[in-house]
Amino acid sequence: METNTDTGIKERLSKFKNSLPDHVTLVAVSKNHPTELLLEAYNAGQRIFGENRAQEMNIKQKKLPKDIEWHFIGHLQKNKIRLIAPYVSVIQGVDSFELLEKIDSHAKKSNRIITCLLQIHIAQEASKFGFTFNDCREMLKKGEWKKLNNIDFGGVMGMATFTDNMDQVLSEFKALTDFFNQVKKEFFPDQDSFKTISIGMSEDYTVAIKAGSNMIRIGSLVFGQRD
Repeated sequence: METNTDTGIKERLSKFKNSLPDHVTLVAVSKNHPTELLLEAYNAGQRIFGENRAQEMNIKQKKLPKDIEWHFIGHLQKNKIRLIAPYVSVIQGVDSFELLEKIDSHAKKSNRIITCLLQIHIAQEASKFGFTFNDCREMLKKGEWKKLNNIDFGGVMGMATFTDNMDQVLSEFKALTDFFNQVKKEFFPDQDSFKTISIGMSEDYTVAIKAGSNMIRIGSLVFGQRD
């Protein structure tokens, strides 16, 4: 199948990556984009892609090169875990201990260890998901997560309020960075893999990096605007 070479993805991707600090990892958010565009980004060197629907990610995973690192970035329903457990690298939106248990169970069946990021609710919108700071800390204090042998705790993830007020966005991002540092020191001091602060999307990634982000989730600035 021929790919459309006039989309400008290679140029956008190169320019964007060159603008990022070395410590920041780019997750190319490919949801709703056709496989051909993902392959074009892959051929331009991108290896990490983010999807928010299990069925769509499944279809793309079967068609695309096997060295792609797939990140699930949406709100994951428990009955969809089995679909992605055999191959998903990182599940970014883990917002309950029950979800962690289910992921661990399916990872064990697939003889895999899946990296999970703890999603923290930092935005003003009630529609966004995630642990509260207190709920997450209480979950970690209980220690039951230590029995989940097929999960690698990789860090935290969050989404700021959708607003033009970048001072508010910066404050929310900084609150999550501070929380990450506290949790790292208290619960994961010797775990090198607990290292990721996944904050920042196309409209606020520069603010997120200023606040301490080392992983950003970018769609339109890589793939262009969807029709």
